[in-house]
Amino acid sequence: MTELTINKGWVTQARHCPSPNYGDRPEASDISLLVIHNISLPPGEYGNGHIERFFTNCLDCKAHPYFAEIAHLKVSSHLLISRTGELVQFVGLDKRAWHAGRSRFAGREECNDFSIGIELEGTDTQPYTAHQYHALRGLTDAIMREYPEITPARITGHSDIAPGRKTDPGPAFEWSRYLAALKG
Repeated sequence: MTELTINKGWVTQARHCPSPNYGDRPEASDISLLVIHNISLPPGEYGNGHIERFFTNCLDCKAHPYFAEIAHLKVSSHLLISRTGELVQFVGLDKRAWHAGRSRFAGREECNDFSIGIELEGTDTQPYTAHQYHALRGLTDAIMREYPEITPARITGHSDIAPGRKTDPGPAFEWSRYLAALKG
């Protein structure tokens, strides 16, 4: 695997699909948490471009009944890893993506302020692909090189920072497989 590089907050090897849903971080140098999520639109369906349209406010609410429920939301993530392992970046890592919502980690509120969010195309219950684990490992290694405050102990799931509200990445995510493969 080619080592991933980050230039001015953007992963060079990712396909860039800029989202308008971001802001400045309160302290730009305080990037110290990595949050793993999952998403599929509609739920359980993959590879159709709906996630990109959702994160860029271009989702057609008439394309599926579920979309009418979420089309008003303004959300984003820094990166998405598709089922095939493709990396898509929506927000520069130095900016505040809108992925965590109301959240708390190690006694600190508002995780969007100091975290990077990675979405895996998937659901809580369907196994993630080998391509996704491979891409996630390389991406995490690059992020930890660029932001040394992010260590394996500061990698968490959305469910852990928003318990009772969120469940992702879910029981299908193999934490031990992922963490054991990291260089950090």
